[in-house]
Amino acid sequence: MESLEAELERARGLDAAELADAIESIGFECTRCGACCKAVEGCGDDTEAATNDTETATNDTEAATNDTETATNDTEAATNDGDADGHDHVATVFPDEIRRLQNSGAGEQSYDWRDVARPMPYGLTEGESGPEGETFEWSLATDDCGDCTFYAEDEAADDNGGRCTVHGDRPLVCRTYPFSVALGGTSQPMGEAVDEEGMVRAHECEGLGRDISRAEAEDLAGALKERAVRELEEAIAVRDTYTSVQTGPGEVVVHDSEGAKRPDGAPVDDAS
Repeated sequence: MESLEAELERARGLDAAELADAIESIGFECTRCGACCKAVEGCGDDTEAATNDTETATNDTEAATNDTETATNDTEAATNDGDADGHDHVATVFPDEIRRLQNSGAGEQSYDWRDVARPMPYGLTEGESGPEGETFEWSLATDDCGDCTFYAEDEAADDNGGRCTVHGDRPLVCRTYPFSVALGGTSQPMGEAVDEEGMVRAHECEGLGRDISRAEAEDLAGALKERAVRELEEAIAVRDTYTSVQTGPGEVVVHDSEGAKRPDGAPVDDAS
């Protein structure tokens, strides 16, 4: 695998027009099925499997931890086997995206950090006082059913679809699903690709193969390139700022591009 810096240069040099061509060739239209926002075997229909809830942006984790000689095998195994058993929706969100979502509430409402994000579960162990240990990056928060906290069923919809309540502020991983780019150090939703064209990989989604306009393909391509760059920048920053933190029973530390943090988003070195 190329160095993260080399992959970052490749990401910055991606031709958005070529990415749009590939997306047009594959085809995509969101059907609002909600599968990419919901848990596998959550509170709803157990036969409806969420298709991208193991979004593997933990490649950021893998890249960072490989360089700091920490174990990432558990992360890789968990994300590769994500659809084998029921589990919560998982979607990586960057620190600045969390802050933007905090301010996305209606009117004067703002969300607490924990309302928006939770520690990425991979790498944590279940202790007597709950999850504990160190992990890398953040995942969108989930509700009691394991669905994305910002997902809502649309009861008025004829197709029983759903909607994102923060659609305008949704993270890059949500804006670009079900696509990824073939670069090391970038995330790959739901395991292996089911289709590919050039540098673009497509992952399991019932909307694949449908007609997409050129304008929509170009919007998706621009966001896909931006996401690839951001993921690699994040991975490099995590690698460069990582220092192991000793955790006690029931304690969780999250390493992101801004350093080590508590589950509420506060830096570890802040007074408790």
